[in-house]
Amino acid sequence: MPVIDVTKNLDDRSITITAEFAAPVERVWQIYADPRQLEKVWGPPEYPATFVDHDLAPGGRVTYYMTGPDGEKYAGYWLVDAVDKPSSFTFRDGFADEDFTPIESLPLSHNAYSFTDRDGRTVATYVSTYETVEGLQKVLDMGMAEGATQSLNQIDQFLAE
Repeated sequence: MPVIDVTKNLDDRSITITAEFAAPVERVWQIYADPRQLEKVWGPPEYPATFVDHDLAPGGRVTYYMTGPDGEKYAGYWLVDAVDKPSSFTFRDGFADEDFTPIESLPLSHNAYSFTDRDGRTVATYVSTYETVEGLQKVLDMGMAEGATQSLNQIDQFLAE
């Protein structure tokens, strides 16, 4: 399995997931840069994603929704802060309504995704930091860590296809 560590830290309001993929950094980067590829791995298998807008550039906005097994849709958005292709990007990730309007009552996370080479493989570090401990606890209670792990564990299979 690609995910090799999940660390939850209530003191700094963060969750860090480390994964290793059987592909070079540039190939893993392509997944995040291409919304059609990202759809194949974003979200747990039973909640496939559809990306509507995808501007992975500083100041850009990404919108998506995940569709549950009963057809219910859960929307989200990214506000892209910085991009250092192909090694990292940072963004704010939030929950949205069906029109992609942010839901202010749900937590916003600040995310830093980084990709480094290890002998032709990619070590990816995903850090999500929340504004409050309560916000972090809310998404943990919603199953975010498990969902993210399921999502990331799909990447090697996708790359092998």
